Amino acid sequence: MKINPINVQAINTYNKQARPVKNAETPKSFADHIEISTKAKEMQANSTYANERAERVKKIKEDIDAGNYKVDAKQVAEDMLKFFRG
Repeated sequence: MKINPINVQAINTYNKQARPVKNAETPKSFADHIEISTKAKEMQANSTYANERAERVKKIKEDIDAGNYKVDAKQVAEDMLKFFRG
């Protein structure tokens, strides 16, 4: 029995027809960029809001730990209605 070699070029006819692809430039990567204005920096430096909030959170934590923290259910309900209606 004799085995004849396979015509390799007939198998790869699509490879011959493929068009060469030019090396496209890699797309430029865009990164997010943020700038804070000088006015915002001044407001941030002069704000005592963060300190006041930290003190309030600390006081609430102490009240919760001591068992003295009471929630006004009526006020919570009113605030929820304002939020969902407004």
